[in-house]
Amino acid sequence: MTCLPAHTEKKLGLVIDLDTCVGCQACVTACKEWNAGGHMAPLTDIDPYGGHADGVWFNRVHSYEHTTELGGRTVNFPRSCLHCEQPACVTVCPTGASYKRASDGIVLVDEDKCIGCKLCSWACPYGAREFDTDVGVMKKCTLCVDRIYNDNLATEDRVPACVAACPTSARHFGDLGDPASAISQLVEERGGVDLMPELGYKPTNKYLPPRARSERAAKVDAPALEPIKAEGGFLGWIDRMLSN
Repeated sequence: MTCLPAHTEKKLGLVIDLDTCVGCQACVTACKEWNAGGHMAPLTDIDPYGGHADGVWFNRVHSYEHTTELGGRTVNFPRSCLHCEQPACVTVCPTGASYKRASDGIVLVDEDKCIGCKLCSWACPYGAREFDTDVGVMKKCTLCVDRIYNDNLATEDRVPACVAACPTSARHFGDLGDPASAISQLVEERGGVDLMPELGYKPTNKYLPPRARSERAAKVDAPALEPIKAEGGFLGWIDRMLSN
């Protein structure tokens, strides 16, 4: 059993706004592209265009239809490792390959120690662990540790690839252990929530719930369009032929 640090200096993590996520998959592809040559590289792709595609993805986006009193709406739900305060994936690891860093709270995998037993994937209730069949080890989101601590990048670029790529600014990165940080204040303002808090793993990442529909857009009463009158003569005949 792998032990957890008694305290972490920071709680680096993500806040995802379900109100502005449009499900474009930019975060998914940016994550795949960056990490294919990053800390946990390579990320396997097996038969990507065939009938038995398999591979490693750290970030996935699911879309759900949600019915409210004001009608239906689509909610896009990005899912990746939540870097929990009490991660079951770490405490079940028999070799110490899965570990939580005391410096920033990020949960990582040491591939040199991983034996591919998959206990961490069974213990994680969020489905955030990925087994790389090519090398026989478990892999997962690293919060792009090779970006956020890279002094060769401009300060504004030292964020996870998924955050940098989001076209609607639905993803935010920062220290959730600092109540004065911009990301903590955003959680407080919007009522950010944990995913499945009843399990007791205390995810670091938070989700901002969708706003009520009435707050999102004004109702527009547009007049009904008048029916189009059929053209007569030769041009009308051509239009009817092409419409069949």
